[in-house]
Amino acid sequence: MEFEARNSTEAALHHYKAGLGVFTEKMPGLAGHFNSFTEECFKEGVLSKKEKQLIALGISLYSQDEYCIIYHTKGCLDEGCSENEILEAVGVTAAFGGGAAISQAVTLVQESIQELNQLKQ
Repeated sequence: MEFEARNSTEAALHHYKAGLGVFTEKMPGLAGHFNSFTEECFKEGVLSKKEKQLIALGISLYSQDEYCIIYHTKGCLDEGCSENEILEAVGVTAAFGGGAAISQAVTLVQESIQELNQLKQ
């Protein structure tokens, strides 16, 4: 019986899980350790599972990892995040990403321009 996705998100989740299954068959020790580590990281602790999923979503967005973006958006919803909570986390990620760009622009880029122009003289 072949899987038929109802939308692109479901198709991506299925593709990821299928790939993970094949990888786990080929590398059971590594996959098992990785899965155990990941499960431990996402357990309820001082931070809630909900907070951990929001953090993971932000990191996924920042690193532009499409599978993780989908996976952790689902994780956020599964942990009871509202759309506004998710979008606020997206905003924080955008501020951080933009902050990294501007911090490099106001330091490294400006210093490089000055130093490279000095070499021309």
